[in-house]
Amino acid sequence: MLMRRLWLTFSQAVTVAVAVVFVLATFKPDWLPGGQAPGLSPGLPTTEATRPVPPSSVTPDVLPTTTAIAASQGATSLAQAARRAAPSVVSVVTTGTAQSQAEASGPQGTEPWFRRFFGEGNGNPPVPSTGMGSAVIVSADGYLLTNNHVIEGAERIEVVLNDGRRLLARTVGADPESDLAVLKVDAQGLPMVTFGQSDALQVGDLVLAIGNPFNVGQTVTSGIVSALGRSGLGLNTFESFIQTDAAINPGNSGGALVDAEGRLLGINTAIYSRSGGSMGIGFAIPVVTARQVMDGLIRNGVVTRGWIGVQPRDLTPELAQSIQIAEDTRGVLIVGVLDDGPASVAGVRPGDVVQQVAGHAVNSTAQLLNEVAALPPQSRANLRLLRAGRAIDVQVKVAQRPRQRPQAEQK
Repeated sequence: MLMRRLWLTFSQAVTVAVAVVFVLATFKPDWLPGGQAPGLSPGLPTTEATRPVPPSSVTPDVLPTTTAIAASQGATSLAQAARRAAPSVVSVVTTGTAQSQAEASGPQGTEPWFRRFFGEGNGNPPVPSTGMGSAVIVSADGYLLTNNHVIEGAERIEVVLNDGRRLLARTVGADPESDLAVLKVDAQGLPMVTFGQSDALQVGDLVLAIGNPFNVGQTVTSGIVSALGRSGLGLNTFESFIQTDAAINPGNSGGALVDAEGRLLGINTAIYSRSGGSMGIGFAIPVVTARQVMDGLIRNGVVTRGWIGVQPRDLTPELAQSIQIAEDTRGVLIVGVLDDGPASVAGVRPGDVVQQVAGHAVNSTAQLLNEVAALPPQSRANLRLLRAGRAIDVQVKVAQRPRQRPQAEQK
């Protein structure tokens, strides 16, 4: 009888214990020795999964991977570049009479380059308007670089520094053919940008665009270099743009395109857009061009360029066939020569194909214009021509390119 009661007590205890283990295993598995939380690999205790693993317990093929990921995360952060470059980028506020009431009424009215992309408005008479843009501080004593179209026609120019100060600015010089201008403010000790090397850029390099889009305040956007040497856009006479997918919007014009070290690579100029906003196709003037123009404007108030007096045209296979040369011939076709101009005096004729300027190959109209413009006036340069299938060299005395009149003066 006693044995029966002991057995009954033991059976009940075991039954209760099994029930408790079942409940815990179902609802609180981590309370049990060797238990595991849902979603963890079988056999790995929760306490080991949630605490840092000592380095000594990591297998050799895991440690380098973890270190590489951390290093990669640090390398891809552009925070340091933004901190370096942002103080040198300012907002530009202009007042003038260049826009119509319709243009001034919408957000696109604050950015003059909208008129270049989308037309000059609906014919309404000009009214006083306020424009927004950006500029880059290029010297501690107050010189700034921006786009010509940002300040063109402005009666008053004010810049807003990164620290909130507002300063009046005057125009030192402007160059419509490159769409660049230099401003000056009376201040000292300004945070100037560090110049980079746009010639060393490669497609795929990381870049930042800094400016004041839509007047929301200084904004930094990131992207890559999408293409180099873009031309034929009809924006400027001299075009060799850096193309980027970093967002550029109204108000960014004249702002900075910088590299991952915060060094200036270009001046943001325009976008391709059907809506007025960024579509991932933006253009910046390379800093190598901007510095040449800036130096000329500060030193002389104008940019001095070479000129030979020809009308060039890109050589297509169809044109090559029409003048009876090989369709794969490289060069630029001359379709017109100014009477008594430098090229005419040197013996250049319509129908000639220019293949080299001063030893540099030219394969497009943009390249020809840029190479000739880089020649010092009054210097002599060799032109390699293809005439009737035969290569000849001529020496041309370079003249100074006539200065383009501002749009306000053109009829």
